Amino acid sequence: MPNPFNQEIIPRLPERRDNAENFFTYLILTTCNRRPVIQWQNDAELKRNFELYQECNPTFSQLCSQPNPTKNVAEFWRQIAINPSLSVQDWEPDNRKMLALKHLASYFEKGCYYAAIEVGSKSSALSWEEYLYCARVFICNSENFIKLLQSYNVSHQASLDTYIQQILIKTIQASISKFSRWRLLTHESDKYLREALQRAGTQEPNISQFIFARKYFKQVYRFNKVNNPAIRQPGQKWPNADSEDFQAAAECYNAEKYLSSAPHEVSAGSSISGEQMQAWMKICIAALQNYPKSINPQYSIEALQEQGYDGFLDKSQLENANIAKAKNYGTAVRELHNQTDSAFRKQLENLKPDQHKILLLYYGAGFKQKQLALQLNLNQSSISRRLDAIKIQLLQAMVEMSQPHQWVADYVVEWLQKKFRAPLHSDLIQVALVQAIKELESEEQEVLHLRYGQQVAEEKIATELGVDLLAVSAIISQAQQKLQANLIKVLNTWVNQYVEKWLVNFYEAAGQTLNLSLGSKDTSKTIDTMVQECLQTLMIGQKGE
Repeated sequence: MPNPFNQEIIPRLPERRDNAENFFTYLILTTCNRRPVIQWQNDAELKRNFELYQECNPTFSQLCSQPNPTKNVAEFWRQIAINPSLSVQDWEPDNRKMLALKHLASYFEKGCYYAAIEVGSKSSALSWEEYLYCARVFICNSENFIKLLQSYNVSHQASLDTYIQQILIKTIQASISKFSRWRLLTHESDKYLREALQRAGTQEPNISQFIFARKYFKQVYRFNKVNNPAIRQPGQKWPNADSEDFQAAAECYNAEKYLSSAPHEVSAGSSISGEQMQAWMKICIAALQNYPKSINPQYSIEALQEQGYDGFLDKSQLENANIAKAKNYGTAVRELHNQTDSAFRKQLENLKPDQHKILLLYYGAGFKQKQLALQLNLNQSSISRRLDAIKIQLLQAMVEMSQPHQWVADYVVEWLQKKFRAPLHSDLIQVALVQAIKELESEEQEVLHLRYGQQVAEEKIATELGVDLLAVSAIISQAQQKLQANLIKVLNTWVNQYVEKWLVNFYEAAGQTLNLSLGSKDTSKTIDTMVQECLQTLMIGQKGE
């Protein structure tokens, strides 16, 4: 009987362009015209480290200039990885041993490829991609890899390449009876799966949906297959999932998607079928198999494109872009802060000395309202009202600058139309809106999920819910108004917190000199004198700025 493995389309391994690339590129599996394709991808950190050694280490530079330097360069990295007695130069990175292992892991990507083909030509228990994954995982385990490199004897007739490839073949063969793609799928953490999916080019809302779906697939699959003594005994290979597992997992997903604990991206999406659950799990497995630990880059091309960095393929370029972006953001924040600071100071210029005294003692010296009341011969409620009156002036000044009522309504509508399915969780306003969605009535949530999450027309929603079109429009309008009101409330809370913090910072510098004892005989006189001096200093500082 012919080996099904031979029927499998195995992509050709392209040659690396030069010797250096043998030590800072890793292979990625992709598709082109529906056929599997292998590409070499740079690791920017390894590339910079390779170039650093070329520039600063004469021995390494000489090795690289030889006609066929690959084996000697590999031995150079092996010695750094296994020999702790080697002297460390000032210019060498602190993690040089780990980087050396990564250079070698990159180098042996080729060995992993051919070891997978060798095993696959004799066994069809797993697919070629799974054999490759087994080899790469072994290499990327630093403890395994170091032991393997230490066990190699240079005096052996076999080259390091041949020695490693033979070990990889044995490793793959030993894992055939144990390895299961389903075990891989259920064992990796949500964080690791998210990284793998991002690396594979998956975007939101799909990432959150896939991770949420896997949660229920794991529960169903473990119960039906892994922990079922009628199907699997302890120590045996994990069996394949079947259509019943996928269907049961999909039903759990659909039943739990509207819980408050469910991610917004899940609640906003539609229910799924067993076939869709199976397709999603297949995508997750492929992403995990193509994302071995330790040799993957910190940033993927797809992630860069998603964030708008289409031209950046190198980590150093990304860092420069992030620095520029941070500088622009910092400049805008400083400008806004300066405008707010100027508006607040103008409000303070109109305050009376007695009002400044209360603010200075309360925010600068840390007096409590009760202490202020006793010291100034006022009741506590009067102190509270005066503080509130001053804060209201600053709040009004900030509201006049930000004018939330002029932009919140448009922002909410635009967010519903463009960002509802995949909100940006680093944006505090969008986070506030996601939380506000969860506080709506269940009917309002359902209508918004249908209209903006699943892009269902209002006419179809009306038919599905058994109500007229005007009722659907009214529900949407009412929900939008609630979201606007909620966002205004959140913004007011932030503004209030900002004003409170600004007053503390403004008066604290001057108040540090007010080391007073309320029980002393001349406290009142001392306070008046020190407050007058502090306020003079404060006002001089305002004019100077």
